Amino acid sequence: MAKTVETAQRLMPGQASTPSPLSRPFFEDKGRAFWMLQAGGWSGYLLLRSVVSISNGFAVERIIAAIIEAIVGYCLTLLLSTLYGFYRRLPRITGILLTLATLALATVIYAVIDAFTFSFIIREGDSGVTFALVMGTVFINFTVLAGWSALYFGINFYLIVEEQIDQMQVLENQASSAQLAMLRYQLNPHFLFNTLNSISTLVLLKQTERANVMLSRLSSFLRYTLANEPTAHVTLAQEVETLKLYLEIEKMRFDERLRTHFDIDPRVSKARLPSLLLQPLVENAIKYAVTPQEEGADITVTARLTGERVQIAVSDTGPGLIESKPRPTLSTGVGLANIKERLAQTFGSDHRFETATKPGEGFSVEIEIPFQLEEPNREAA
Repeated sequence: MAKTVETAQRLMPGQASTPSPLSRPFFEDKGRAFWMLQAGGWSGYLLLRSVVSISNGFAVERIIAAIIEAIVGYCLTLLLSTLYGFYRRLPRITGILLTLATLALATVIYAVIDAFTFSFIIREGDSGVTFALVMGTVFINFTVLAGWSALYFGINFYLIVEEQIDQMQVLENQASSAQLAMLRYQLNPHFLFNTLNSISTLVLLKQTERANVMLSRLSSFLRYTLANEPTAHVTLAQEVETLKLYLEIEKMRFDERLRTHFDIDPRVSKARLPSLLLQPLVENAIKYAVTPQEEGADITVTARLTGERVQIAVSDTGPGLIESKPRPTLSTGVGLANIKERLAQTFGSDHRFETATKPGEGFSVEIEIPFQLEEPNREAA
């Protein structure tokens, strides 16, 4: 907390901090903002005092007195800004007591100078500076300096809060990226285990050529997954190509039992989505539709554009959801909730995730996301 306050710094002449992305433009340069507010505030005060003086009868002496009063106030508040900035570094109680004492002293000094000006300029020094005359100016002087002090601390408190909000948003973004990375990395280990197990089986059966092809395809797939940031978005065309690469590996295991179909609308080929979002859904279909059936199953991936939304569906012709054999999980063991969480982390509530099934007629998952052409985070490699 102390580091945050120190980073925000006080609103002092000549000080400027590096603007954060969410800072208000006016306060990007704190020194410039201070001088503009100081000049504008005291100019307005001078104008107000001059108008009041003229309304009571025009006199050059009254205008001169108002100018001197504004100049004195301007100089006193410059001194107050320096002292207040120093007090803010002290323990809270000590700083508050010193701030109140300084404000009281500055009010007395301001009142004495105002009384002196009134006596020697307007009254031409006839009655001198009296206690009654000083007390007569204390109220307005205290109001002006107290109002200036309240604005000073209010603006600095606002800047500190803005700084803390910016830092919290940065931390939230980092946490979100870390969570997305964790979710993405949860999708790979079981597939890798199955593939390596299949390669080992092919080697034991002395089918070295097939084992070599499968190993080559696996290395290409892993190269793609490792080359891309886990939080990066890819185009739908890239996602489909990666999916085909994954399916080529699985076809080495299932041969004709695995039949795949792609129906991708060319208009959505450049739409962006989280990388490797569809692979676990296809892996799920292979486990629950292809594996348990001797004749295998068809897996269909479709994507179409509906207005400003992209609708993606992964369906199979397997046995569907059977109550005695629940099918809520992916082959990685992390569940369909993992995909939902990735979508929620990426699109918030602006997405749809639905599953549909009929016993004996297959299982399908439909995803609807916004049609985006720009990478919201970082470009995939």
